[in-house]
Amino acid sequence: MKCRTGKSGCASRCLKIGLMVVVGIGALTWVVMQLWNCLLPDLFAGVSPISYWQALGVLVLSRILFGGMRGGGFHHWRERRAQWESLTEEERQQLKGRFHSRWSRCCTPQAEGAEPQAKAADKPADQA
Repeated sequence: MKCRTGKSGCASRCLKIGLMVVVGIGALTWVVMQLWNCLLPDLFAGVSPISYWQALGVLVLSRILFGGMRGGGFHHWRERRAQWESLTEEERQQLKGRFHSRWSRCCTPQAEGAEPQAKAADKPADQA
């Protein structure tokens, strides 16, 4: 996610992404509930239909038991830390510079387009 347009701020972008995540989880829960209720009661005797919240519980339980739906967990961060510690100071500074150039524009108070206009406003009227 790169903030190149400058049309929306970091807060609105984060809210949009958060809303999309909530809607996506809700839709996935609904799909699980529908599949369960359409398939399992007919296939297996004694299985009853489930509610929306029970379907969400099934998703969470499957995430805990099977580790699906992506995510690295603690092992992922342990590998990243070991990789970071193996870098030289120069490589660390280069990596920090790449992260800064990629993400720093996202949460700065000024938009990208505001800077050139501010520079033009600083010039005297006869030079413009």
